[in-house]
Amino acid sequence: MVVAAPGSVAVAAPHPAAVDAARAVVAAGGNAVDAALAAAAALTVAYPHQCSVGGDLVAIIRPAGGAAQAVLSIGAAAANVDVAALQAAGPRMPFGGPHTVTVPGAVAGWAALASLGARLPLATLLEPARALAADGVPVSPGLRRAILNRIDVIRADPGLSALLLSPSGDPVDVLVQPALASTFAALGTNWKSFYRGHLAHQLVDGLARLGSPLAVTDFAAHTAALETPLSAVMDGVTWYAAPPPVHGASFLAINGSSSLLTDARRAQLARDALLGDPRNGPIDLDGLLLLSPTPLPGSASDQPKPAGDTVAVTAVDSAGTAVTLIQSVFQSFGAGILEPSTGIVLHNRGSSFSLEPGHPGLIGPGVRPPHTLCPTLAVSGSDVVALGCQGGRAQPWILAQVASDAVTSPDLPALLARPRWIIGAREIGRDTPTALLEPGTPEAETLTTAAEAAGLVVEYTAGPHDDAGHVQVSRLAGDTLSAATDPRADGVAAVLPGRSLSP
Repeated sequence: MVVAAPGSVAVAAPHPAAVDAARAVVAAGGNAVDAALAAAAALTVAYPHQCSVGGDLVAIIRPAGGAAQAVLSIGAAAANVDVAALQAAGPRMPFGGPHTVTVPGAVAGWAALASLGARLPLATLLEPARALAADGVPVSPGLRRAILNRIDVIRADPGLSALLLSPSGDPVDVLVQPALASTFAALGTNWKSFYRGHLAHQLVDGLARLGSPLAVTDFAAHTAALETPLSAVMDGVTWYAAPPPVHGASFLAINGSSSLLTDARRAQLARDALLGDPRNGPIDLDGLLLLSPTPLPGSASDQPKPAGDTVAVTAVDSAGTAVTLIQSVFQSFGAGILEPSTGIVLHNRGSSFSLEPGHPGLIGPGVRPPHTLCPTLAVSGSDVVALGCQGGRAQPWILAQVASDAVTSPDLPALLARPRWIIGAREIGRDTPTALLEPGTPEAETLTTAAEAAGLVVEYTAGPHDDAGHVQVSRLAGDTLSAATDPRADGVAAVLPGRSLSP
């Protein structure tokens, strides 16, 4: 914890290169928004298994003294998607490949966040990422594990194999990405080229050769949605979360619950049955918030394990501006496609669509998929906490286990190191609904009883375990800034000195 000198920024991210990028822009006069964006861009270079320029972004931003706002830059399915053909091919969406790629939203999300309070030009914020791609970044332990875990997918894709594997077929030690560096240079000049210029055409052409229905008109139609976040007050603290098609309601439904695991199971079932895109029809928000009877789960519950999944970046500055940002390719290395001319890994967020007629998450032309990203902010007077995590569909209950204490804990690193539990099935590599507990999880006996009563198999795993999530937290409490990163990740948290922030 550091007394918040004017211009300083607390930041937490799952890779050192991200915090280095944040440090550079804070030293140049940037605030929390600048720091979060520079870190987010750098992560797409250093962590291609978890996030990419070709992924999606969800964030919540609270300008100092202002109202919180949600940024949902979630890409939609193609306008000419053939739903009948997908349904004829099987009962659920494929887990990877070209038909799981929706329009990537990350770039438009960066631009939207920058417009809401960044102090520096977007080109300046993307420059650390461009340099990292051009000069190279060492392969982290987490990335190396991901390469080995997905080696067959990587070998099957020319772009991924050329980037990640040596001529002998082993993982490389350093990622050098000249095509991606050129992409960042183009984005710095005109980010709209990703949606209405040469980058859009390159991506569409590459995907078309693989059978994707996405067209340049789909890219041109994309915009980042700026929405009022969902909110709830608990013990005088206002919590903010993203609205549908994001499952922020699941977090608000269970945060502070005295029977957290039981309510998490109810929230899981409600989400699987009710979550979808409000642009495609009404969403039962009361049901998602557990304010009405919980229905049986729909077919969307049968999801792949999103190994890798997401990255979270949090940043809070001395003036009280706060950002929590999550970006994602969903499954590790997304759809298993790297478009070579741009160096961009494409996500597979479309695999979250349902193929069940009548389901709120049913795929359709221009429809956004149900989304697992779950950033959250807490505000109490002038105090603010930015919180986010990697963890796939388990993010709401991962966050709920640390959220209340994150507001007041004198030792944030110890809080994030505390053993946790999650629930899930295929998404945590289990065939049946399971409660997975790390060794030493508090109140394990009570949790076991609750899990069994909810029809869950109880299992202990070696810990700390990746499936329990990678939480990042930044906080301004009074005149003190602090940050912490989850020991389950490769991350860094720091309070960065910077130039004084003028009003």
